Amino acid sequence: MGYEVDFMPVGDGKRGGDAIALRYGNLQGDSSEQVIAVIDGGTQESGEHLVTHINKFYKTNRVDVAISTHLHVDHSFGLTVVLEKMDVKNLWMHRPWNHVSDIKNFFKDGRLTATGLKENLKKSLENSYELEKIAQRKKIPIVEPFSDSTQNSAQLMVLSPSVKFYESLLPHYVETPEAKEPIGVFEKAIIGAKEIVKWLQESWGIETLKDPKENEVNAENNSSVILLLRVEDNDVLFTGDAGVKALKEAISKASTLGVDLSKVKRIQIPHHGSKHNVGPTILDFLIGQKTSEEQHLKTAYISAPKNGDPKHPSRKVTNALKRRGADAYSTKGNILHHFTQDAPSREGWVKAVPLDFCNEVEED
Repeated sequence: MGYEVDFMPVGDGKRGGDAIALRYGNLQGDSSEQVIAVIDGGTQESGEHLVTHINKFYKTNRVDVAISTHLHVDHSFGLTVVLEKMDVKNLWMHRPWNHVSDIKNFFKDGRLTATGLKENLKKSLENSYELEKIAQRKKIPIVEPFSDSTQNSAQLMVLSPSVKFYESLLPHYVETPEAKEPIGVFEKAIIGAKEIVKWLQESWGIETLKDPKENEVNAENNSSVILLLRVEDNDVLFTGDAGVKALKEAISKASTLGVDLSKVKRIQIPHHGSKHNVGPTILDFLIGQKTSEEQHLKTAYISAPKNGDPKHPSRKVTNALKRRGADAYSTKGNILHHFTQDAPSREGWVKAVPLDFCNEVEED
């Protein structure tokens, strides 16, 4: 049994997202001998690219499971295209409006009835609700992917969030009725605005990356589905936009399942390589302690836009990965294709080049 994973490029400027296709099984056989999955869909354009890519390289129009890690449109919007154009067998997504009875008392506005809160959530989280409506229209079963209620397969495991952890995050969602900013702020941000970047000098022996505070990552990102793909001795950890709080939750869950995430050699770095999502402590666990420059112990994948530097990915993060013996690769407009030896060859594809160590990093 083998697998291949494709981290698709999302966005064409400073704005990016996540869109991932993968399959595992008998890669030399018919598609019926494989499981095909999509993790997030990015923008509408990247959703179209996912459909074309799976048709061409996986030679099927079937997707066994489409997974929406969390509600942000840079991850979820393209899944509407996948659901409409492909034969999707299952949709994994969280439906916060189904948790109203458990979270209503957390909201200060006592005038909101359970029905009113449910409708407000559906309206505010319009794109996620659209996924549900498409799935219902096409009779695609929907599963809420929780670490303590999803039926994990031997190959694909949900490590976070648990139901309890997820419901503790819901009252803090930016888009819920307690929000300080209305839905759409992310989408309406001025694209291409120039930021003044101040630089710091960094060397191999001096690390400026700090452990982020828990509140540096919002509740929506911490609700990201964290997945582990396990095929024989090859593991890949997918992290969405999770922060340290959620990553610790996943590490704990994995431990109860007898899985040591510090042994996983291939890791998607969350939130496009942001310094707000990982720090030295979590990287010491997931990647390893500081090592010599010559060692390459693990591989890190980062979904980042073409012109995301230095925010996505953060140079502090990519330097920290390199110090710890990880080769870090970023999409930056290209597909990152990771595969086991039995995957079919792709004519004209070339080996990706890892990111360089940077002697200048962005100041906090």
